[in-house]
Amino acid sequence: MNLIALIIALLLPVVPSDKIPVGTVIPVMLSSRLNAAKDKPDASIEGKIMQEITLPSGIKIREGARIQGHTVSVGREKSGSSIIVKFTAIQNEDQIIPVTTGVLAVASMATVSDAQRPVGGNSDIDPDTQWVTRQVGGDIVKRGWGQVFSSAGVTGKWVGGSSVVIKLTPNEAAGCSQGPGYDREQAVWIFSSAACGTYGFGNLKIANPGIGSPVGEITLASTRNIDIRSGSGWLLIVAEESSE
Repeated sequence: MNLIALIIALLLPVVPSDKIPVGTVIPVMLSSRLNAAKDKPDASIEGKIMQEITLPSGIKIREGARIQGHTVSVGREKSGSSIIVKFTAIQNEDQIIPVTTGVLAVASMATVSDAQRPVGGNSDIDPDTQWVTRQVGGDIVKRGWGQVFSSAGVTGKWVGGSSVVIKLTPNEAAGCSQGPGYDREQAVWIFSSAACGTYGFGNLKIANPGIGSPVGEITLASTRNIDIRSGSGWLLIVAEESSE
């Protein structure tokens, strides 16, 4: 943890980590840029939570709250590159909430932008409350109906802006198995119920989602130099910390 993050953590009150149940989805837009050719281990990264999350305790993580983390390691070889990142805390107004997350999906800045535009490009004709949009992963949002429809038959709700709530759907083929959090509707922002893997990055892949060992360490790998610009979308999910 760098000096600035340490100072913030010491000054703000801490909410126990068990306030965020395992399986809670955290939709994030990354404010930092990740570049394997330039980044070093222990560099700070930060993102913004893009949809309000209500915890069982009644605490609300507000839209716009900040999530903080750091790079664990950066690998550069002739065969490609890798970056391991770890998210560790949410700054929610005057509180710091410790958190350990894995990741379900990562979307490029351009893919995030496309998901927030109407299908067919009729933004100049229809008000945004009547748009039909396509989530990252293919779900269709019919704002005029207030509903979301997935190819698996799961339906969710559009709750304003780019905010959507829907139950997660296992996507075994892409590497996302059912687990904690799949039994309830979650705040997914611009992502689909079954969103899993990377979108809009060519050959970038999630080599380790950080849900299993080592818990919280999200490994991204590519045969090229990894370069993820700020504005990328991350569908994080709270992971169960190791008892070791």
